[in-house]
Amino acid sequence: MHTLLTLLQWLLGVGAALWLLVVAGMALFQSRLVYHPSATVTATPSDIGLAYEPLWIDSAHQETTQRIRAWFVPASGPGTSASPMPAPEGNLARGTVLFCHGNAGNLGHRLETIQILHRLGLNVLAFDYQGYGESSGHPGEEQTRTDALACWDWLVTERGISPKRIILMGRSLGGGVAARLAADLAAQGRQPAALVLESTFTSLPDVGARLYPWLPVRLLARHTYGTLELLPSLARVGLPLLVIHSPEDELVPFDLGQSLYATYQGPKDFLTIQGSHNQGYLLTGPAYDQGLDAFVSRTLTSERNDS
Repeated sequence: MHTLLTLLQWLLGVGAALWLLVVAGMALFQSRLVYHPSATVTATPSDIGLAYEPLWIDSAHQETTQRIRAWFVPASGPGTSASPMPAPEGNLARGTVLFCHGNAGNLGHRLETIQILHRLGLNVLAFDYQGYGESSGHPGEEQTRTDALACWDWLVTERGISPKRIILMGRSLGGGVAARLAADLAAQGRQPAALVLESTFTSLPDVGARLYPWLPVRLLARHTYGTLELLPSLARVGLPLLVIHSPEDELVPFDLGQSLYATYQGPKDFLTIQGSHNQGYLLTGPAYDQGLDAFVSRTLTSERNDS
């Protein structure tokens, strides 16, 4: 009996030590768990027959300035030119989407999304966060915040596009980035036309607590991306919101997307898609395009009538 008790105590001790080791690892290497950048960009819009302008945009964070890579893909039609484009808000562009991608890969992995948005007659500005692809620096919550703001400023200041013609769109982690940008802009009285949150969480700790219920995720979290807490400020300015989510999402539970929609007290729509976290927008097929197209039409028509 004494031997059994000793063995149990030893096993509990080993288990506790391993648990503490995992907790320490999560605390020390949290950024590596959140961000999964890829340095090599293996494809560009020209590979799918789209004209685009490669850009370097300065993103200032604290006392440093990093150069982030962005692509501007106009709605003017097919081509392979990489030279500067004419002013994009012509007859062929319904509006412009500032797209914030997820936590893995780089711009070269977003071509399907760019193609869908181009097919809907929209200009697209997509960018890589600091530390992703060709962008310098290292990723972080404040860095993604300043990167998105720098891209917004480029659209409005350098390209001369009206904020009322710009839709912010974020997928997964990018939804948290886009929501933060929308809130920052709303606080300054220069809100965009609309916000699209696809496969997005209420907060990063909420997702972590679901994936690792046996770890003190909320206590350890340094990166929060608290999207849910930003919604009241967006509702106050009447920003149209589209939430897109799949019940089959294995990383960000469907009910988190439902919570975003249910909490929001402004004009809103919900688009249910099919498939996994990373494939839903592709596997859903025409219904995805149609749902996004309907929201864009209502939003930009409303903005045009108000202007």
